[in-house]
Amino acid sequence: MSTWRDDPNAIPPWNEWPKCHCGFRTWLQVWTDPLPQGKKECRFFKCPDIDDDFKACTFMQWIDTRPLGRVSFKEEQERRVRQQQIRLKGKEDELKRRRAELGQREAALKIQEEQFQAREAQFKREADEQKNRYKEPAQSSTTDGRNKKGKFLRFTQ
Repeated sequence: MSTWRDDPNAIPPWNEWPKCHCGFRTWLQVWTDPLPQGKKECRFFKCPDIDDDFKACTFMQWIDTRPLGRVSFKEEQERRVRQQQIRLKGKEDELKRRRAELGQREAALKIQEEQFQAREAQFKREADEQKNRYKEPAQSSTTDGRNKKGKFLRFTQ
């Protein structure tokens, strides 16, 4: 596995930035002056100079040995290919994560749907039972021995 030290254009992680003589974590800056020659656009660490005693701290440490713009065409192509590979790997990982998340959501939805169907069937059974329980028995006019006009019928045996 490569580190930031392997890539001449990489920035070290914050926890690896040096501390100045004052004890503060340094700031990353880019040299803008034309002198010293060959250092313009080179990156360096500098003291943030935030001490309250107003003493100037002169701590400075170069990161780059040459300006960032002065890399060969081949180095620049290799750097771009590495960046594209890193982006592609990140997208692949994100896609895998989203697919796994989608699978979990689908499984949860299936379970919820099954539970819903079971509850729906239970409610239907309970409603049918309730209808049957409270349904009044149908009375026909001949069950008590009377005809439709209310007169008793004669039963012969």
